[in-house]
Amino acid sequence: MSDASRDADEVAAYYARGLERARLAAGPGALEFARTQALLERYLPPPPSVVADVGGGPGRYAVWLAERGYQVHLVDPVPLHVEQARVAARGRPQAALASTEVGDARALRLPDASADAVLLLGPLYHLPERAERVRALAEARRVCRPGGVIIAAAISRFASTLDGLRGGYLEDPAFASVAAGDLRDGQHRNPTDDPAYFTTAYFHRPEELAAECAAAGLVHEATLAVEGPGWLLPDLDARLADERRRAVLLAALAALEAEPTLHGVSAHLLAVTRRLRIQRRQG
Repeated sequence: MSDASRDADEVAAYYARGLERARLAAGPGALEFARTQALLERYLPPPPSVVADVGGGPGRYAVWLAERGYQVHLVDPVPLHVEQARVAARGRPQAALASTEVGDARALRLPDASADAVLLLGPLYHLPERAERVRALAEARRVCRPGGVIIAAAISRFASTLDGLRGGYLEDPAFASVAAGDLRDGQHRNPTDDPAYFTTAYFHRPEELAAECAAAGLVHEATLAVEGPGWLLPDLDARLADERRRAVLLAALAALEAEPTLHGVSAHLLAVTRRLRIQRRQG
């Protein structure tokens, strides 16, 4: 079995556990969800624009966008996720998805220039090789109309070490070895069977994300910190549940999101890019 096939099998087995559906509901995941929603509201074109949610998982963002009037096409490589997204959409009024299918971000079945916006809120995590990440970004470019927006997420190179400090995981030599590997080359490998230590992934340095987008022919507008330092707070659920404290937290993170010197402390980064408009020759 090739390394690529082994990596794909490990990722598939991890997500087959069904953990992703609840991940964004509490703690750092809830902050990630709230901040990503705020950024999507800012950068997506208005509804009823067509959005391709590639790597859309169990449909948390897809259903939310559909409820807001977007025409959402969800693609994910995990059959369980696609079925969970279908069930979630059926259970919410006004949340019908335009389509759902099992698919690969590197070889989408969506037509050329068929979406006003493309989301890659996960595919880049699980493509350890740069060429494959650029290939996924190039596919997003193909599917996006000229002038449309492509928003891609990445995990920070420093996330494991910071999470290890926050949660005490670095006291486990196995996790300490995983975190050291992340810092060395971004290749996240979990030799244990503990899902808390994640699965095969690539963790970006902030500047790499913009470079990969450019290599795929995209025009990079911004790299933004999603959670900033906020995910390290010990009382996130209480802060997010209180309207005033939630507003203070989200405002502070928005003020810090574009500061390059703080990007690495965020668990997740978002690259906002566009497909260049076709320039008509005059004369």
